[in-house]
Amino acid sequence: MDLRIFTEPQQGASYDTLLTVAKATEDLGFDAFFRSDHYLAMGNSDGQPGPTDAWITLAGLARETRRIRLGTLMTAGTFRLPGVLAIQVAQVDQMSGGRVELGLGAGWFEEEHKAYGIPFPKEKFARLEEQLAIVTGLWGTAAGEEFSYDGTHYQLTKSPALPKPAQHKLPVLIGGHGATRTPRLAAQYADEFNIPFASLQDSERQFGRVRAAAEAAGRKGDDLVYSNALVACVGKDDAEVARRAAAIGREVDELKANGLAGSPAEVVDKIGRYAEIGASRVYLQMLDLDDLDHLELISAQVQSQLG
Repeated sequence: MDLRIFTEPQQGASYDTLLTVAKATEDLGFDAFFRSDHYLAMGNSDGQPGPTDAWITLAGLARETRRIRLGTLMTAGTFRLPGVLAIQVAQVDQMSGGRVELGLGAGWFEEEHKAYGIPFPKEKFARLEEQLAIVTGLWGTAAGEEFSYDGTHYQLTKSPALPKPAQHKLPVLIGGHGATRTPRLAAQYADEFNIPFASLQDSERQFGRVRAAAEAAGRKGDDLVYSNALVACVGKDDAEVARRAAAIGREVDELKANGLAGSPAEVVDKIGRYAEIGASRVYLQMLDLDDLDHLELISAQVQSQLG
């Protein structure tokens, strides 16, 4: 089971804070550092000191880390034109020596679009489908050949399809709860399917849909990695769990029901249940980025037991 650290910087984090967490992620033996792609805080957070851009952040971390994978859950398709996104991600992959992964979604948070003057189109899913075709098409075009695309929302003419990522096949992540279109897109384009903040039952159902869609598309169901993103709140005793829950404005019982919360033993057991339904990777949503002791505890007493 791979454990990856997943951050939500829009809630309030500077680049320096993210760098500190990324370096701890690497030093403590976790598999990857991922971040959300949002420009506006959610809930009661004031978002200070303000948002950071996902791909600018990852470009910096690409030069400051050496081992961990780097990526997004999920880049908003509404934020960037697909040709530009393909260039950005390929460049960051080169900067990292081939450690980047692209999680790409349709975009959903209308208020952040209003706050920063970003268009919020109605046909987001149809645009996402074209974006995936373009990004993967640009990367997959043979060197010296050109790429063209004539879609409803995007048109590319005689693109040189450069630059290329450092990786021969840069992993693409698709995720969500949709019952039909999301599994179909994952089957067509994804190397990994991620379901965020879902129960065991809902995860198992959605993994089954994606497997079936993959097989219908001529792929093996096991061609994809299946993963979960879950909030983490681990403590060496009940008091520490309660303190960490309070720090992120959540209740312990709710976190235990909907995330990975409690003692290291409780969390190892619950991760094991996700593994039983087919998950081989978990993204630990860390909401208090100043609590590096939390990362150390998870590394020493959770990750160490997962093999």
